[in-house]
Amino acid sequence: MIGNELKKRSHLLRCPQVRGQRELGHLPPAEAGDLAFRIFCTPEQSQHRTRDHHRLTQRARYHLRDATWQQVATPAGAVQSYMFEPDGETRGTVMLVHGWTSEAAFMTAFIEPLRRAGFRVVLFDFPVHGVSPGRRTNLADCARAMLSVCDAFGPINAAVGHSFGGFVTLLATEAGPPLPRAHPISRFVLIGCPNRLSDVTGDFGDQLGLTPAGQRAYEQHLERVGHRPVSTFSAVDLLKTVKTPTLVIRGSSDREVPFHNAEAIANIGGHVELQKYEGFGHRTILYAPQVVRAAMTYLAADRVRHAPQRHVSHHSASML
Repeated sequence: MIGNELKKRSHLLRCPQVRGQRELGHLPPAEAGDLAFRIFCTPEQSQHRTRDHHRLTQRARYHLRDATWQQVATPAGAVQSYMFEPDGETRGTVMLVHGWTSEAAFMTAFIEPLRRAGFRVVLFDFPVHGVSPGRRTNLADCARAMLSVCDAFGPINAAVGHSFGGFVTLLATEAGPPLPRAHPISRFVLIGCPNRLSDVTGDFGDQLGLTPAGQRAYEQHLERVGHRPVSTFSAVDLLKTVKTPTLVIRGSSDREVPFHNAEAIANIGGHVELQKYEGFGHRTILYAPQVVRAAMTYLAADRVRHAPQRHVSHHSASML
């Protein structure tokens, strides 16, 4: 029974894997849960950061050279922000929100199309990501930081969130725990966004060999900082609350966030559209010209007040 559950969970979501071999099942549950929480909240220990991560980030940061750099004070500490003004009159402000273990520099493919369309573009590094200082962070702190950046540059009219960044974006606009209030955003593009945090934490616990008691101790730490049960951190539930028009984008070769996550999010109602792109993985999709165009078109279009009928579009790399 346990073996079947682990096999089932492995097909749900691949969370940030742990560098090195760790087995916490032999520890007392409270100690194992505490250590798991600390590892989970330390982005640099994720195996999603490849050996050439430093070289790739230095190359990506080159595209931020023309931004206005500004540190923003947040409840989670100072974070680095980047702002690009449009050439002409401003149509609004779009925020780009990166994923876990990533940074703003990896979202820069969206900047020029949005800027040329008349949007001011704002990006920021999560706490303990990019050039924002610190050692450990968590979902709640990232959401608090985003809310502060929204306040500094707002109003924010639309947001493009990748992976974990999509989750953070939804939290920042929901007005529920762990945030005291929300920053209204009128349109989302969610790329490779997971649906349930419990899938992430469950897979992470499996990697560390946590016992059921250790898993519960670990998740209690997350609930302590998030001020809500892990089970309620769901993109579906958050979008049902905010009811914001949303474009969900997913790559067919994404091995970290399976397609059913996107389907579950898109199935909640007519205010959500789903587009699937063949041949792109969880990170390579951020550099696909057709994906950038789709996001820009969705954000730039004058939308009708009534939500469109939900539909799924399929696109291949060769046809776009």
